[in-house]
Parts: sequence; C-alpha cells; structure tokens
Amino acid sequence: MTAALLTSTLTSLPLLARGKVRDNYAVGDDRILMVASDRLSAFDVVMGEAIPGKGELLTRMALFWFARLDAIVPNHLTGEPPEAVVTAAERAQVVGRSMLVKRLKPLPVEAVVRGYLAGSGWAEYSAHGAVCGVPLPSGLNNAGKLPAPIFTPATKAEMGSHDENISFERMAALIGEPLAGEVRRVSIALYEAAAGFALGKGIIIADTKFEFGLDEHGTLTLMDEVLTPDSSRFWPVEGYVEGGNPPSYDKQFVRDWLEHARVDGRPWNKQAPAPALPAEVIEKTAAKYREAFERLAG
Repeated sequence: MTAALLTSTLTSLPLLARGKVRDNYAVGDDRILMVASDRLSAFDVVMGEAIPGKGELLTRMALFWFARLDAIVPNHLTGEPPEAVVTAAERAQVVGRSMLVKRLKPLPVEAVVRGYLAGSGWAEYSAHGAVCGVPLPSGLNNAGKLPAPIFTPATKAEMGSHDENISFERMAALIGEPLAGEVRRVSIALYEAAAGFALGKGIIIADTKFEFGLDEHGTLTLMDEVLTPDSSRFWPVEGYVEGGNPPSYDKQFVRDWLEHARVDGRPWNKQAPAPALPAEVIEKTAAKYREAFERLAG
C-alpha cells in the first residue's frame, strides 16, 4: 500500500472539487483525474484522520467491478495511466489510488438499488410499508431479503447535507422518463450481476448506489465509484441474521464508535469537527476495507 494521503496537493492540474473522499482535477477539457484519498466520512462529516490504504483499496475495488460489469453499461474509464498526466514529483500521490476518466455530464440523481431492507429503507418501510414509493409486502423484517431488488433513487446532496430519497416519478420529472427508465433498468442489472457474484464469495450486497453521466453522444455511462464499501452495504454471510443489523464491511465500526463518543463531556452532535478517532478504530476500519477487497477479488 502507498503512504496514507489525507488530502492531495497536485499543482500541475487545476482542482475541480474536493468531495468527501475524492479530489478531482481537470485534465484538459475532456478528462478528469480522480484521486481517492484516505479520508473517511461518517454522518456526512469528514474525519480528521486518514484510514491508511483506504483510497487504494477503493480504487482497486472500483476497477475490479468496472471490468467485471462493462458488458452491461459503458463506464467512464479512459484506459490511460493516471500517473501520465502529473509531474514526476506528484506521482506518489496518484499511483494506485487514481482513475483517469472521461468528463461526462452527470445526472443529478443517485441510482440506489436495494436487495434487502436496511438503514433508511427499513425506517421508511416501518413507517409506511413502502420505500421511495415502492410498495412492499407486509411482515418484512429489518435486514430481510426483498422479493426482488427495488430501485429507490435519491437526489445528490452538497457536502455536509444528506441525500434525499425520492420516488421514481420525481426522478423522471428531473431527467425525463425515457432516461429514468434506462437508469432503473441498468442499475438493477448491475446490482443483480454484482450481488450474485459477491454471494459466491461470501458477501451479501444489501444495497448500493450508482452514479451515471452522459457522454458527448448522450450515451448513459457509469461513473464515479462502483460497488465499494463506501457506496454499498456489504454483509459477511456468516454474520447475517434477519431481524437485526448484521455486521458490515463498511464504516459502521466508525459510526458505532462515534455514537458513543463524547466531546466536552457531551455526546458528539454529529457536526464538524468530528472527535479524533483512536488508533484502534482506525486500524480496525482499515482491516474491514482490506478484508472486503480480498474476499471479493482474492
């Protein structure tokens, strides 16, 4: 693994944006260099400590899935080496943790697919018997498998805000019904292919979110990250029990610690800045990311 990187500091390329994890740089007018840092966010707050190796693992996992799923939908990869567009002095910040991608017109929605009830989906089902307007049978349990995967889109939120679950009808009003239908079809196909593969490796993909853009020809293209522990809920099959919250391969370990963390003698209010993560929490979180990748790709 490369050295931990909390924030990239490339000066040879214009910085476009810093997200919760990725730093995006312009490469001409048609490409973007996406650098996956070792930052971690929880409750939409970026932690002050790096999780060593996280950015490289996220990149390796995304590349693994892009290659495995490219027959379903085109993706944003250019196939060019990311380190070729920076100076020699900046290569260490880029090698192993970056993707050089096509510049697309991003769709203003996140394509969420759920195969199991969990998180906000479980909360919404408990209150209304439906998730994002999709009615579901009565009697389902927390972490229960759905009769079939459902598509539950969300609007993209600015950093520090929460994504908002929306109905398919609202999504269709935002981007047009034909495109919304294609996004739904492709998203479910991607989820089903990935979930079937992962199950054979001992991992349940409870839910995931995809992001799409349009290229210069208007072709729907898969972009950003795909099927990583940051964008998905991964459960080991050996720890799965319906009716509770199964152990996961994502940042749940950090969330659980933060729920009990105290700042100035009081529970943390889930606003920045976050309390400092102990070394044990950092290492156990890094180990979860490593284990997820090794189980899937090993």
